[in-house]
Amino acid sequence: MQQTPVLIIGASIAGLAVAASLQKKGMDYTIIEKESQTVMPWRNHYERLHLHTNKSLSNLPFKKFNKAVPRYPSRQQVVDYLDDYRSAFNICPQFNTEAITVRKEATRWITETNRGIITSTYIIVATGAFGKPRVAEIKGLETFTGPVLHSYGYKTGKAFSRKDVLVIGFGNSACEIAIDLYEQGAKPALAVRSAVNVLPRDIMGVPILQLSIAMSLLPARLADRLNAPLIRLLTGDITKLGLRKLPYGPLEQIKNDGHAPVLDIGTLQLIRGGKIKIHGAIDHIHNNMVYFGNGQSASFDVIVTAIGYYRDYEKLIQVDKKRFDDLKYSVRHQQYFGMDGLYFCGFWIAPTGQMREIARDAQIIAKDICKKEKAR
Repeated sequence: MQQTPVLIIGASIAGLAVAASLQKKGMDYTIIEKESQTVMPWRNHYERLHLHTNKSLSNLPFKKFNKAVPRYPSRQQVVDYLDDYRSAFNICPQFNTEAITVRKEATRWITETNRGIITSTYIIVATGAFGKPRVAEIKGLETFTGPVLHSYGYKTGKAFSRKDVLVIGFGNSACEIAIDLYEQGAKPALAVRSAVNVLPRDIMGVPILQLSIAMSLLPARLADRLNAPLIRLLTGDITKLGLRKLPYGPLEQIKNDGHAPVLDIGTLQLIRGGKIKIHGAIDHIHNNMVYFGNGQSASFDVIVTAIGYYRDYEKLIQVDKKRFDDLKYSVRHQQYFGMDGLYFCGFWIAPTGQMREIARDAQIIAKDICKKEKAR
């Protein structure tokens, strides 16, 4: 049995940020990671991916991106930054160590892993807001004659040149994958079931994240009303493109649904130019034919499901399920923050930038643990 004051579960962005923050406070910790490397989600993402938030507001604690890195770093540049970050703070995770169950016994947390039991006074769950890929449940999908892959397994559209590819979804990944497919010579289409919000990534050269940070001081509904005329001016009427607009704005979307709006990096222009087709919800699939709810149909060679992920932490952590309701909020507004020594980092979908909020929350968690230790 291994003992440690603090156990961090997960060595991706949130785990690294918390580890560095604890180090700065002089706190000992153990960090475990089920994969063989840190930040595996970023290593596995598709090649074209870029950070959708500007680098100056996406730094982790105590270390900035290199000045030579562009405003919106590429996937590899983010991986390089995180690798450098790990080295700078000499963070040494126990790899290939997966948490199976986490429970509280008396004053200690008991974490069962595939490599033994770890006990700790404090535990920080840093496995992230995105867990396992969602499985598409579409009638007849099993009859499709071509490749079907989740966006998690999509790397590049090079192999799909001149092929008709249907991307299911209209989140940031779906939209960028559609761009990548077009750039690689494929003929992409998007199947969009739900109403959406679309924002420009930049407004007159200024990253929209900076506007979001300023507007976060206002109630979400009021901020959305103030922003609506400018956003409509810059994005146009998306309903003319075959999309449905959500009845509320992007900040309310994050607050109510926990989903980020689409930051447009060129998808709308390609849709307007007829380079990316838009379809509605799928009714069913038979062989290579996809039938949509509006009665239309089309044949495709490949399907990419970009329908997101589901969180599996409820199976991992044996606590009152009310604790998970907290994850809709920043740690500064969580009702059960730090109760019994349990913390979560990196789960809140933030309108002010995911990495920015992880950096802030990691330092708040480290400060709170240090305070409790001094009071023991």
